[in-house]
Amino acid sequence: MLTEFKNANYTWILLSIFSMLASHIIRALRWNQLLDTLHYKTKTITTFYAVMIGYFVNLAVPRLGEITRCGVLANYHKVPVNSVIGTVIAERAFDMITLGLIILIIILSQLYFLHDFLFQNVFDPIISRFSNGTAAFLIIAGSLIGFILLCVILYRIFLPRLRKMKLFHKILDLVKGFWTGIKTIKYIHNKGLFILYTLLMWGCYTLTVYVSCFALSATMHLTFIDALTIMALGSIGIIAPTPGGIGAYQYVVMITLVGLFLIPKSPALSFANIMYFTQWFMIIIFGGISWIILFMSQKRNLKNEHS
Repeated sequence: MLTEFKNANYTWILLSIFSMLASHIIRALRWNQLLDTLHYKTKTITTFYAVMIGYFVNLAVPRLGEITRCGVLANYHKVPVNSVIGTVIAERAFDMITLGLIILIIILSQLYFLHDFLFQNVFDPIISRFSNGTAAFLIIAGSLIGFILLCVILYRIFLPRLRKMKLFHKILDLVKGFWTGIKTIKYIHNKGLFILYTLLMWGCYTLTVYVSCFALSATMHLTFIDALTIMALGSIGIIAPTPGGIGAYQYVVMITLVGLFLIPKSPALSFANIMYFTQWFMIIIFGGISWIILFMSQKRNLKNEHS
């Protein structure tokens, strides 16, 4: 691995950083579309800073970055944070659907190629666990159904009392705010532009992987479609419950390169680490800068208000 790192062509890594930055800018533009449906006027540069700060926080605590970027934007523009969180939920839900479609397209277009890999690494482990733990599965499913029924019954019984409590109405207002944000995806003014931003964003993700392939001699023969496969499967690792997807991302990318493209384990792991830590350093630098800029800008605005 040290040899691979030493001999890597970092010109391609630098180019991949520009591609990844472009994807974050496009994410900010797309998020602005959702915020516009709530009639909140936000600048693209501010939204971009909030996005980068969110990624920065995710490196420490998984998923906390999504709440943080909403809080940063809501605090800066003085808008309700619960509605902003709702737009992020809508955005992430759309991203999950998009990722699912990409994986489905990859599987269908390369079914003959992926058949053995999927059965060995995905289906067989699931089937073996299910067959050995049917009783446990039934107990868990029964407990979950029982818990849901109990919650419904208690809700029906205590609903009249809850309606008299101020805390209940505050929670209800918070949920309504979330729902208002989620519904923004339905009321986007230019849905075609929203879809275009989505395609460009995922295209930049794929381009980042594709450009990075040229950094190592073991991966430079991979095609753009191969990069799409690595990007899609690697995204599953990114959403794993570890800080910034660390460990999970490298593992998924490594087994994809080894299992699908027959690349030796050492350069496969080197590529996965180069990909991950390039993004890691980029997020730390730009996320940190974004935090400082917004902090200084807000401090300057407060000073102007008091003067």
